[in-house]
Amino acid sequence: MTGSIDTAWRAHHAYLVNLADQMLGDVGDAEDIAQEAFLRLARAGETVDDVRAWLTVVAGRLCLDLLRSARVQRVRPDGDVAAATLPDPVPGPADRVTLDDEVSAALLAVLRTLSPAERVAFVLHDVFGTPFEEIAATVGRPVGTCRQLARRARTKIAGAGPGPAAVTRAEHRRATEAFITACANGDLAALTAVLDPQVWGVGTVLHQHRQQVNHGPHDVAVNLLRYLGPGATVVSPTESVLLAFDRGRVFAVLMLTFRGERVLKIEATADPAARQR
Repeated sequence: MTGSIDTAWRAHHAYLVNLADQMLGDVGDAEDIAQEAFLRLARAGETVDDVRAWLTVVAGRLCLDLLRSARVQRVRPDGDVAAATLPDPVPGPADRVTLDDEVSAALLAVLRTLSPAERVAFVLHDVFGTPFEEIAATVGRPVGTCRQLARRARTKIAGAGPGPAAVTRAEHRRATEAFITACANGDLAALTAVLDPQVWGVGTVLHQHRQQVNHGPHDVAVNLLRYLGPGATVVSPTESVLLAFDRGRVFAVLMLTFRGERVLKIEATADPAARQR
């Protein structure tokens, strides 16, 4: 089973961390959730048919439990909101990193207002395309109720402005997921495959006031893996924005521009020294 777990880890670990981060807004908690989900997969033996779906359900349940626990602990017995002994489940954009991206800002801000069940239903279905039947198993409610939860969350998000609808574009989500997984595995061929033949990237290194420009899938991919390869944790608040973490510290922000299902342009701002601290 060890070989199967290793294969599953390479295929699904980056996806699972990104999924959990969408719900929790904390990359450290997201990594813990993914780790626990894979431990449970190892204990499940050979009984899992669809590994990705199984991990999604388990991670969703763990996130929901954590969200509910955080909400309970933030309220005193008398009903007053407790002092900020715990961080908000999903911080606002300014708490994570300042992004010049209205879609990201609107989505992350509204996610804070959703109940745990609404958030899980919305993220699983509208962002990651998980069927409501699987969401029902995660949330522990009937399929119809899960549809209503997602609809209610969608209504709240739509009320924040027209921008967030772009987040649900499946082709970009698939490309972003493939991009993150390739980086996590240090897979040059897989990363090159998700890049447009005319891709180019421009990176700004903080504190050094210099830029680096690369053209073509191979050169862009090689440079990306220098910074985002194994050891870094990459998550995407939306399909067009990536945040790279090292030991809980953001060291790079990337903005992606797509052409079809491939990445055409990458604009990165990075502080490589943050990975040495």
